[in-house]
Amino acid sequence: MPISEDLSPLAERCRPASIDEFIGQGHVMSEGKIVRTVIETKKPYSLILWGEPGTGKTTLAGLIAGSCSMEYYSLSAISAGVADVRKVIEKGRENRMYGKQTLLFIDEIHRFNKAQQDAVLGAVESGDIVLIGATTENPSFSVISPLLSRTRVVRLNRLSEEELGRILDMALERDILFKDSAVEFEDGVKKTLTSLAGGDARRMLNILETAWSVSDGSVITADNIEEAVKNSMLYYDKSGDKHYDTISAFIKSLRGSDPDAALFYMARMILAGEDPLFIARRMVILASEDIGNASPAALNLAVSTYTAVKNIGLPEAEIVLGQCAAFLASCPKSNASYMGINAAKARAAKGDGEVPMHIRNAPTKLMKNMGYHKGYKYPHDFDGHFVKEDYLPEEVRGEVFYRPGEEGSEKAIAERLKRLWPGRY
Repeated sequence: MPISEDLSPLAERCRPASIDEFIGQGHVMSEGKIVRTVIETKKPYSLILWGEPGTGKTTLAGLIAGSCSMEYYSLSAISAGVADVRKVIEKGRENRMYGKQTLLFIDEIHRFNKAQQDAVLGAVESGDIVLIGATTENPSFSVISPLLSRTRVVRLNRLSEEELGRILDMALERDILFKDSAVEFEDGVKKTLTSLAGGDARRMLNILETAWSVSDGSVITADNIEEAVKNSMLYYDKSGDKHYDTISAFIKSLRGSDPDAALFYMARMILAGEDPLFIARRMVILASEDIGNASPAALNLAVSTYTAVKNIGLPEAEIVLGQCAAFLASCPKSNASYMGINAAKARAAKGDGEVPMHIRNAPTKLMKNMGYHKGYKYPHDFDGHFVKEDYLPEEVRGEVFYRPGEEGSEKAIAERLKRLWPGRY
């Protein structure tokens, strides 16, 4: 069923017009909480609304402006510049002379550079405007400190599936597209809709609208939903919090020996367009840092994976990445080598400790006459290809940097070292 061209998008049509229609964000919208108090007391102040798409940032800015009878201006940091900001500030200065407040909403304020954010600063401080900035990025890194000190940061959470379900029901009951239609859903389709949204109300409503447009006009099926989400991208900023949070979750899942979680986060990164070589590089690092000698084959597989991904590319490289992630997550773990090199670096940085004479290089007769290499015992000349010898400088002798664990192959390494170096391990 085609959607009438004179209708705005469903998500826009369903935007709450009052505080009572707003669903979610109870930690800031319930009685006595910060945003609800602003709306009810009609005493606005500048805010930074930090949250993922579809969590209500734009809606809350509009509700605050409307409830406080403010003149409302909305700018997008993608397209607006300093000149646009200054026009609003000038209007705010004029309004202030007549006792009227002006609200400037800047969407994606994290995309403003320092100079652009500086342009807002003085007007916020003087009260010419009330600023509400919306950002999907951590404002600690994306908003300048002077502006942060003059605003209050409000963290908005992803909407729960229960909250999304209530928004969905409200849209079906009130929207012009659905309220007069006997629209039905196949079993489980509503649940699929709220699950696919990922906490984003706008995404859910966009999927619903598209699914309705490809349906027969009476029943929305699972096939309609699949068609609606085909080729849609997950929200994922490859230089922002989503990027760092997801790769962090992926690495921690590998380290925590959970192959299912690791594959899930890897799939999310692939679907969102992450560079597959970035994923492969991180697995090479983890194979050495977190697995090490507990399963030496892990590093070989990770390096081979990087090479294969580089030569093959997506989509086939997904198979290789998946194999490597599943193996690394399932391996026994040890960070003994990683801790060892860190400890050795810390000790070596002190700068003392000459290389013992008997293990120095002696390429010339002069050096040999000076005692270089003298007394060196060649291990292969002894039983077991080992001879007890002092290799560390005298000042460092007896210190232990590598402490092998008891997992996987490293257990055998630990047993051998204890046998060779009694009292040290």
